[in-house]
Amino acid sequence: MMAQSVEQARFNMVNQQIRPWEVIDPRVLGMMEQMPREAFVPAAYSALAYADTEIPLGHGEKMMFPRVEARMMQALDLHPSDSVLEVGTGSGYLTACLARLCQRVVSIDLNSEFTASAGDKLQQLAINNVLLQTGDALAAPSSEGPFDVIAVTGSVANSAQAEIFRLQLKVGGRLFIVIGTPPVMQAMLITRHRGRVFEEESLFETDLTHLVNAAPPAIFEF
Repeated sequence: MMAQSVEQARFNMVNQQIRPWEVIDPRVLGMMEQMPREAFVPAAYSALAYADTEIPLGHGEKMMFPRVEARMMQALDLHPSDSVLEVGTGSGYLTACLARLCQRVVSIDLNSEFTASAGDKLQQLAINNVLLQTGDALAAPSSEGPFDVIAVTGSVANSAQAEIFRLQLKVGGRLFIVIGTPPVMQAMLITRHRGRVFEEESLFETDLTHLVNAAPPAIFEF
């Protein structure tokens, strides 16, 4: 894309996809108007960088819809002092967005290709407040926690699978996670008030690929 057409595509994404999805947070909108999404998209899909679609990343993974990323960030009420855990680095685009809005981001992905590629892209953009890790976030709590914010970019099949993330929140911390099974899942905002006291708010319906190791068992028909 030519520079002018890229800027126009980014402007159109914000105003035609994101704003109509009730995203009004000026920090989120302003950051997404500046963040070069094309830098994180696989070369084969560069023309779709600002399209209203889930862009394939390989290994069965996809970039989230821009409007879902925006709604997530708005719901999490991000502050410049926040410490954030991102589960599922993927392309690194959302990682970069979170890093621009928060003090520090710890991002973990099972796929070492994703974390390595994201690291290169973040370095090119001089984004230096991200710690990238390769591993299974469902296997054990992060040693970097607890966190003010946790953003889970894949879904889990049931509420029990979200427990490991709930318990890594600080008091007052916020968790965005999608729970359920296809074709309809619930995007949830979970806030920790004290101890094991949590407030859960259903934000919208969606359908998001399950985290690896979080898919429900296969149902066999005989």
